[in-house]
Amino acid sequence: MLYISDNLKWLRSKRNLSQQEVADGMALPLDRYKKYEYGKNTPPAETLVIISRYYHISIDLLLTVDLRKISIDNLMQLDDNRIVLPITVDQDGNNLIEIIPHKAQAGYLSGYAETEYIENLQQIALPFLGLGKMRAFPINGDSMPPHTNKSFVVGKYVDNLGEIKQNKTYIFITFSEGITYKRLGNKNDDSVTVISDNIIYSPYEIKLSDILEIWEYVCHIGRDDAKLLPTESDSVKEMFLELKRDIHEIKLKK
Repeated sequence: MLYISDNLKWLRSKRNLSQQEVADGMALPLDRYKKYEYGKNTPPAETLVIISRYYHISIDLLLTVDLRKISIDNLMQLDDNRIVLPITVDQDGNNLIEIIPHKAQAGYLSGYAETEYIENLQQIALPFLGLGKMRAFPINGDSMPPHTNKSFVVGKYVDNLGEIKQNKTYIFITFSEGITYKRLGNKNDDSVTVISDNIIYSPYEIKLSDILEIWEYVCHIGRDDAKLLPTESDSVKEMFLELKRDIHEIKLKK
Protein backbone atom coordinates (compact mmCIF):
# COMPACT_ATOMS: atom_id res chain seq x y z
CA MET A 1 0.00 0.00 0.00
CA LEU A 2 1.31 3.45 -0.93
CA TYR A 3 0.63 6.37 1.44
CA ILE A 4 1.87 9.18 -0.83
CA SER A 5 -1.51 10.93 -1.28
CA ASP A 6 -2.38 10.84 2.44
CA ASN A 7 1.13 11.97 3.34
CA LEU A 8 0.96 14.90 0.93
CA LYS A 9 -2.30 16.09 2.48
CA TRP A 10 -0.96 15.67 6.02
CA LEU A 11 2.38 17.36 5.38
CA ARG A 12 0.68 20.31 3.70
CA SER A 13 -1.82 20.74 6.53
CA LYS A 14 0.98 20.49 9.11
CA ARG A 15 2.58 23.57 7.50
CA ASN A 16 -0.79 25.33 7.04
CA LEU A 17 -0.17 25.72 3.31
CA SER A 18 -2.62 25.82 0.43
CA GLN A 19 -2.35 23.47 -2.53
CA GLN A 20 -1.31 26.42 -4.67
CA GLU A 21 1.51 27.37 -2.27
CA VAL A 22 2.86 23.83 -2.21
CA ALA A 23 2.62 23.46 -6.00
CA ASP A 24 4.45 26.77 -6.43
CA GLY A 25 7.10 25.75 -3.92
CA MET A 26 7.72 22.53 -5.85
CA ALA A 27 7.51 24.32 -9.24
CA LEU A 28 4.69 21.96 -10.30
CA PRO A 29 1.46 22.81 -12.14
CA LEU A 30 -1.40 22.99 -9.65
CA ASP A 31 -3.60 20.55 -11.58
CA ARG A 32 -0.81 17.95 -11.60
CA TYR A 33 -0.13 18.38 -7.86
CA LYS A 34 -3.83 18.00 -7.04
CA LYS A 35 -3.91 14.62 -8.80
CA TYR A 36 -1.08 13.39 -6.57
CA GLU A 37 -2.80 14.59 -3.41
CA TYR A 38 -6.18 13.16 -4.42
CA GLY A 39 -4.59 9.81 -5.29
CA LYS A 40 -5.54 9.95 -8.96
CA ASN A 41 -1.90 9.69 -10.07
CA THR A 42 1.32 8.51 -8.40
CA PRO A 43 4.25 10.95 -8.76
CA PRO A 44 7.00 9.71 -11.09
CA ALA A 45 10.55 9.28 -9.80
CA GLU A 46 11.73 12.78 -10.68
CA THR A 47 8.73 14.34 -8.93
CA LEU A 48 9.25 12.17 -5.84
CA VAL A 49 12.76 13.62 -5.62
CA ILE A 50 11.28 17.15 -5.70
CA ILE A 51 8.72 16.29 -3.00
CA SER A 52 11.39 14.60 -0.86
CA ARG A 53 13.64 17.66 -0.98
CA TYR A 54 10.75 20.06 -0.36
CA TYR A 55 9.66 18.31 2.84
CA HIS A 56 13.12 16.90 3.77
CA ILE A 57 11.70 13.39 4.04
CA SER A 58 13.08 10.27 2.34
CA ILE A 59 11.17 8.84 -0.60
CA ASP A 60 10.72 5.44 1.05
CA LEU A 61 8.89 7.05 3.98
CA LEU A 62 6.75 9.21 1.69
CA LEU A 63 5.63 6.09 -0.17
CA THR A 64 5.43 3.33 2.43
CA VAL A 65 4.82 4.86 5.88
CA ASP A 66 1.67 6.54 7.14
CA LEU A 67 3.28 9.69 8.55
CA ARG A 68 0.09 10.60 10.42
CA LYS A 69 0.75 7.73 12.83
CA ILE A 70 4.35 8.49 13.81
CA SER A 71 6.08 11.43 15.47
CA ILE A 72 8.35 13.10 12.96
CA ASP A 73 10.05 14.95 15.83
CA ASN A 74 11.37 11.58 17.08
CA LEU A 75 12.80 10.51 13.74
CA MET A 76 16.53 10.58 13.11
CA GLN A 77 17.65 13.19 10.55
CA LEU A 78 20.69 12.53 8.38
CA ASP A 79 23.16 15.15 7.13
CA ASP A 80 21.16 15.73 3.92
CA ASN A 81 17.95 16.13 5.95
CA ARG A 82 16.48 12.79 4.91
CA ILE A 83 14.33 11.32 7.66
CA VAL A 84 14.51 7.62 8.43
CA LEU A 85 13.07 5.25 11.00
CA PRO A 86 12.91 6.16 14.70
CA ILE A 87 15.81 5.01 16.87
CA THR A 88 15.20 4.22 20.53
CA VAL A 89 17.93 3.92 23.13
CA ASP A 90 18.20 2.47 26.64
CA GLN A 91 19.19 4.40 29.77
CA ASP A 92 22.87 3.97 28.89
CA GLY A 93 22.42 5.41 25.40
CA ASN A 94 22.73 2.06 23.60
CA ASN A 95 20.60 1.57 20.48
CA LEU A 96 17.79 -0.90 21.12
CA ILE A 97 17.16 -3.79 18.75
CA GLU A 98 13.49 -4.50 18.07
CA ILE A 99 12.74 -8.23 17.94
CA ILE A 100 10.18 -9.60 15.49
CA PRO A 101 9.16 -12.89 17.16
CA HIS A 102 8.05 -15.83 15.02
CA LYS A 103 4.46 -15.50 16.18
CA ALA A 104 4.36 -11.83 15.11
CA GLN A 105 6.10 -12.09 11.73
CA ALA A 106 2.85 -12.64 9.85
CA GLY A 107 1.66 -9.21 10.96
CA TYR A 108 4.85 -7.39 10.06
CA LEU A 109 3.76 -6.30 6.57
CA SER A 110 0.63 -4.64 7.89
CA GLY A 111 2.17 -3.39 11.12
CA TYR A 112 5.73 -2.32 10.34
CA ALA A 113 4.64 1.31 9.95
CA GLU A 114 2.24 1.24 12.89
CA THR A 115 3.53 2.92 16.03
CA GLU A 116 1.58 0.55 18.31
CA TYR A 117 2.95 -2.56 16.59
CA ILE A 118 6.57 -1.39 16.88
CA GLU A 119 6.18 -0.17 20.46
CA ASN A 120 4.88 -3.58 21.53
CA LEU A 121 7.96 -5.41 20.21
CA GLN A 122 10.50 -6.65 22.72
CA GLN A 123 13.81 -4.82 22.66
CA ILE A 124 17.40 -5.56 23.62
CA ALA A 125 20.72 -3.71 23.41
CA LEU A 126 23.87 -5.25 21.93
CA PRO A 127 26.39 -2.38 22.23
CA PHE A 128 29.11 -4.13 20.21
CA LEU A 129 27.02 -3.69 17.05
CA GLY A 130 27.59 0.06 17.01
CA LEU A 131 25.27 2.75 15.70
CA GLY A 132 22.31 2.35 13.37
CA LYS A 133 18.68 1.31 13.35
CA MET A 134 18.65 -2.43 14.15
CA ARG A 135 15.89 -5.03 14.02
CA ALA A 136 15.98 -8.81 14.59
CA PHE A 137 14.03 -11.02 12.19
CA PRO A 138 13.13 -14.72 12.46
CA ILE A 139 14.54 -17.15 9.90
CA ASN A 140 12.41 -19.92 8.45
CA GLY A 141 13.63 -22.86 6.39
CA ASP A 142 17.09 -24.02 5.37
CA SER A 143 17.97 -21.70 2.49
CA MET A 144 20.70 -19.73 4.29
CA PRO A 145 23.07 -22.01 6.21
CA PRO A 146 24.63 -21.84 8.76
CA HIS A 147 21.59 -19.94 9.99
CA THR A 148 19.21 -22.63 11.13
CA ASN A 149 15.45 -22.71 11.04
CA LYS A 150 13.86 -20.65 13.84
CA SER A 151 17.02 -18.65 14.52
CA PHE A 152 17.20 -14.84 14.25
CA VAL A 153 19.23 -12.50 12.07
CA VAL A 154 19.86 -8.92 13.14
CA GLY A 155 19.77 -6.35 10.36
CA LYS A 156 20.77 -2.69 10.07
CA TYR A 157 18.30 -0.52 8.22
CA VAL A 158 19.38 0.49 4.71
CA ASP A 159 18.13 3.97 3.88
CA ASN A 160 19.49 4.15 0.33
CA LEU A 161 19.18 1.43 -2.31
CA GLY A 162 22.56 2.51 -3.66
CA GLU A 163 24.19 1.26 -0.44
CA ILE A 164 23.47 -2.42 -1.05
CA LYS A 165 26.43 -4.40 -2.39
CA GLN A 166 26.79 -7.60 -4.39
CA ASN A 167 27.52 -10.78 -2.40
CA LYS A 168 26.41 -9.27 0.92
CA THR A 169 23.38 -10.68 2.72
CA TYR A 170 20.22 -8.69 3.43
CA ILE A 171 16.77 -9.06 4.88
CA PHE A 172 14.34 -7.97 2.15
CA ILE A 173 10.82 -7.00 3.21
CA THR A 174 8.58 -7.41 0.18
CA PHE A 175 4.87 -7.23 -0.61
CA SER A 176 4.90 -10.69 -2.17
CA GLU A 177 7.04 -12.72 0.28
CA GLY A 178 7.14 -10.74 3.51
CA ILE A 179 10.43 -11.34 5.35
CA THR A 180 13.14 -12.84 3.10
CA TYR A 181 16.81 -13.30 4.00
CA LYS A 182 19.07 -13.77 0.96
CA ARG A 183 22.44 -12.90 -0.57
CA LEU A 184 22.46 -10.11 -3.17
CA GLY A 185 23.44 -11.17 -6.69
CA ASN A 186 22.99 -8.68 -9.50
CA LYS A 187 21.44 -5.25 -9.06
CA ASN A 188 19.54 -3.94 -12.08
CA ASP A 189 17.62 -0.75 -12.83
CA ASP A 190 14.28 -2.22 -11.80
CA SER A 191 15.12 -5.41 -9.89
CA VAL A 192 17.67 -7.31 -7.84
CA THR A 193 18.69 -10.96 -8.09
CA VAL A 194 18.87 -12.77 -4.75
CA ILE A 195 20.69 -16.02 -4.02
CA SER A 196 20.29 -18.71 -1.37
CA ASP A 197 23.47 -20.03 0.23
CA ASN A 198 21.90 -23.49 0.04
CA ILE A 199 22.68 -24.49 -3.57
CA ILE A 200 19.53 -26.58 -3.95
CA TYR A 201 17.57 -23.32 -4.22
CA SER A 202 17.73 -21.33 -7.47
CA PRO A 203 18.39 -17.57 -7.62
CA TYR A 204 15.41 -15.37 -8.43
CA GLU A 205 14.54 -11.74 -9.07
CA ILE A 206 12.76 -9.27 -6.80
CA LYS A 207 11.28 -6.19 -8.43
CA LEU A 208 12.34 -2.94 -6.75
CA SER A 209 8.69 -1.90 -6.71
CA ASP A 210 7.98 -4.97 -4.55
CA ILE A 211 10.50 -4.00 -1.85
CA LEU A 212 9.30 -2.20 1.29
CA GLU A 213 12.47 -2.30 3.39
CA ILE A 214 16.03 -3.60 3.22
CA TRP A 215 18.11 -4.50 6.30
CA GLU A 216 21.81 -5.30 6.04
CA TYR A 217 22.85 -8.43 7.96
CA VAL A 218 25.07 -7.66 10.97
CA CYS A 219 24.86 -10.79 13.16
CA HIS A 220 22.74 -13.82 13.90
CA ILE A 221 21.44 -15.56 16.99
CA GLY A 222 21.56 -19.33 16.61
CA ARG A 223 19.30 -21.68 18.54
CA ASP A 224 20.96 -25.05 17.97
CA ASP A 225 21.36 -25.72 21.65
CA ALA A 226 18.17 -27.33 22.92
CA LYS A 227 18.27 -25.45 26.19
CA LEU A 228 18.05 -22.17 24.25
CA LEU A 229 14.98 -23.23 22.30
CA PRO A 230 12.05 -21.45 23.93
CA THR A 231 8.55 -22.83 24.01
CA GLU A 232 5.64 -20.70 22.90
CA SER A 233 5.34 -19.36 26.43
CA ASP A 234 9.03 -18.48 26.75
CA SER A 235 10.24 -14.95 26.16
CA VAL A 236 12.44 -14.30 23.16
CA LYS A 237 13.98 -11.54 25.21
CA GLU A 238 15.25 -14.08 27.72
CA MET A 239 17.06 -15.91 24.94
CA PHE A 240 18.86 -12.72 23.92
CA LEU A 241 19.68 -11.83 27.51
CA GLU A 242 21.25 -15.26 28.00
CA LEU A 243 23.33 -14.76 24.89
CA LYS A 244 24.43 -11.35 26.17
CA ARG A 245 25.53 -12.91 29.47
CA ASP A 246 27.49 -15.59 27.59
CA ILE A 247 29.27 -12.94 25.52
CA HIS A 248 30.15 -11.04 28.68
CA GLU A 249 31.60 -14.17 30.29
CA ILE A 250 33.70 -14.90 27.20
CA LYS A 251 35.14 -11.40 27.28
CA LEU A 252 36.05 -11.80 30.96
CA LYS A 253 37.95 -15.01 30.23
CA LYS A 254 40.13 -13.39 27.55
